[in-house]
Amino acid sequence: MTRIDFHSNVADRLTYTCRLVRKARAAQCRIVLLSRDAEQSAALDEALWTFSATDFVPHVAAPHPHADATPVILIADDSTDVPHHHVLINLSGRTPAHFARFERMFEIISADEEDKIAGRDRYRYYKDRGYPLTHFVAQAV
Repeated sequence: MTRIDFHSNVADRLTYTCRLVRKARAAQCRIVLLSRDAEQSAALDEALWTFSATDFVPHVAAPHPHADATPVILIADDSTDVPHHHVLINLSGRTPAHFARFERMFEIISADEEDKIAGRDRYRYYKDRGYPLTHFVAQAV
């Protein structure tokens, strides 16, 4: 069963996600990043290249010819086929259609009131279905 971690009150979702990806990659995780749309996916692609001068996070957008060999895949449509199902990081603001295929999922919730409400709805959805949940509140900096 998919383990789901909520990270809420996140001030800068892109930077926070990049740091989370870096940490997950250090643990040898293979990651799928689900964005709300192509624009957010492009911003995340750029952020992964620029968030750190010393870290390289190999990533491609699906479907890319090298997706099978790349540990981080960016998608904006959760019906996109992906080559691995280890970790899903959800930035889409919606419940991913195939989240249960993943071993673990992270929900990144900003401090925006609309995002918090949608995050609470998803939390209840997962809880009602018996998924193991944890919740972390990001500290404001």
